[in-house]
Amino acid sequence: MLALQDRLDYTFQDVSLLQNALTHSSFANERRGQSNERLEFLGDSILGMVTADRLYHWFPSLPEGRLSRLRAELVCEQSLHAVALDLKLGDYLRLGKGEEHSGGRTRPSILADAVEAVIAAMYLDGGLEPARTFILGHILAGVEEGEIHHVKDYKTELQEVIQRKADQHIRYELVESSGPDHMKRFIMAVFLNDEEIGRGDGRSKKEAEQEAAKAALKAYQ
Repeated sequence: MLALQDRLDYTFQDVSLLQNALTHSSFANERRGQSNERLEFLGDSILGMVTADRLYHWFPSLPEGRLSRLRAELVCEQSLHAVALDLKLGDYLRLGKGEEHSGGRTRPSILADAVEAVIAAMYLDGGLEPARTFILGHILAGVEEGEIHHVKDYKTELQEVIQRKADQHIRYELVESSGPDHMKRFIMAVFLNDEEIGRGDGRSKKEAEQEAAKAALKAYQ
């Protein structure tokens, strides 16, 4: 759990909350315990509120309809699944035997639900600020104040391309970081097995990883 908390950039006072957030209903049913479904319910509301608040202030001229569509795109299953892959949440899920054997550890819906549950666990453990910081850093990182970009998940697209062949593994490494805290720039490289296949830069590690994946995809086209 320590490695996961490092990825979350948050240390839990009550680690049982994080453990609960990673407990699928299949595991809870087998052990007669509590699943992460209630946390998922709460996390979905927190994610929606934080996203709506940020978009409302970032885009003062957008009408309600466009704000709703943008929020939906940012918090959709695909987006949350990509966050879960970044955090390697699948490695920490507690699944029942049947769900484990049927591939539940990599199922997008289960991983996306776990992200929402983790948000709620952070909120219950430390209040709104750690949950908000996580959402801004991991889910809304690709949106700039006053500017709308098409949110495209190059990392997931690259992963899908690579997984068409067996025994192929992708990893991202930090190459360089520079600048003061309020203007940090990061350069990330993506490796296929041990060969670098793309490099990108950005104002956050996540943004730089997306750019690296985008460069790698161009090389595959």
